[in-house]
Amino acid sequence: MKLRHILLLLVLVLSAGSWTRTAAAKPLILDLGQGLAYHRAHTLPSDLPAASPARPQPVVLDLRYTTGGPDAAITLAAWLKFRALPRTPVFILANTETSPAIRAAFADREDTPGLIVLGLNAPDFTPDLALTANSATERRAYDALTQNDAVTTLINPPLTKTRNDEAALAAEWNPDRTAPNSSAANLHPSDQSKRTITKSPITPGDPTTSTPPPLIDAVLQRAVHLHRALLALRQI
Repeated sequence: MKLRHILLLLVLVLSAGSWTRTAAAKPLILDLGQGLAYHRAHTLPSDLPAASPARPQPVVLDLRYTTGGPDAAITLAAWLKFRALPRTPVFILANTETSPAIRAAFADREDTPGLIVLGLNAPDFTPDLALTANSATERRAYDALTQNDAVTTLINPPLTKTRNDEAALAAEWNPDRTAPNSSAANLHPSDQSKRTITKSPITPGDPTTSTPPPLIDAVLQRAVHLHRALLALRQI
């Protein structure tokens, strides 16, 4: 019986360890096109990108909501010194929920010309490129990036152009003209000019009258645009 209990205990321990490794979030790696990679790190230093034997490429290192202590900060600082070069820049995405120790690792970046930090504007966080957006929206976009093909819509959302040609304007402001037997056709021109146009009130937030804006990851979008601009200027 004692041996059986020991074996059962070992099975439980091994199963728990396996579950922990499975439940831990893995780094998210994406291809952003034109030689730009995306790497999301949840915990440092374990989630840092591994050194590639091939030619290094520009990378977006997403450290938003990343955890890590002083040892992680030391490792990150050393990695950036080796990896962030003018021809292969590192675009760091960070926010106020990035661990303070990790933010301290790239606070002094004067000697790292290939490092660019992007994030939302905040009193206690000063990125190189500060954007104004809602932190809750940023979190929604961050979580949505794990969905299949979401990176395309989060960076380049589909645009819907409102029809505003002559026919649409006529139908909106003179709906009676579309009816051939309308009483408006029998009105004198002077009477038509006196008609009062009334439109139905639009209630803010009404889903039937307004379409919510598409979800955009503004920080990631700006990093991609900056990379494309550097490419166009042949700086990388």
